[in-house]
Amino acid sequence: MNFRNLIYFVFLVTILALVQILFLKNLALFGVAYCFIYIIAILSFPVNIRHFPLILISFGIGLIIDVFYDTLGLNASAATLLAFLRPYWIKSISPNGGYDESTKPTLHDMGIGWFISYSLPLAFAFSLAFFIADQWGTGGLFGVFNKSLFSSIFTVLMAIIVQLLFFKRKRGIQ
Repeated sequence: MNFRNLIYFVFLVTILALVQILFLKNLALFGVAYCFIYIIAILSFPVNIRHFPLILISFGIGLIIDVFYDTLGLNASAATLLAFLRPYWIKSISPNGGYDESTKPTLHDMGIGWFISYSLPLAFAFSLAFFIADQWGTGGLFGVFNKSLFSSIFTVLMAIIVQLLFFKRKRGIQ
């Protein structure tokens, strides 16, 4: 990762964390669907990023969100799980030839079908880990799955909207 990409990802993480903290903290659609927009940053790191730095970065991002949400490590643990699962999931959905080293798993680089099949299961795993830890023994299994499913769908829809509006499109003929 060169210096330009590093600055880009620091800026992306900062903006998404600020949006999460300032605007999405108390947003819940119908009391069920929560938006975890900051996981776009974790999902957008290049395909070839090493496993351990990704886990450390994700833990740090989740910890920053936890400080402002007062959630005692729920976001940090779920973000760490997301970073742990991400390389395995990318490997399982990779084409026969693999990916270019410079490939970013974003909507504009990979297409909407691939992005949904990439991000929805990872967002569901994140949401499931978050809500299992959050509602351990009080929410019931149905409530946890309900919140996890609708939160992951809401998060992926918001990720698609954010990427369509704000991410730079790939140049060239597509």
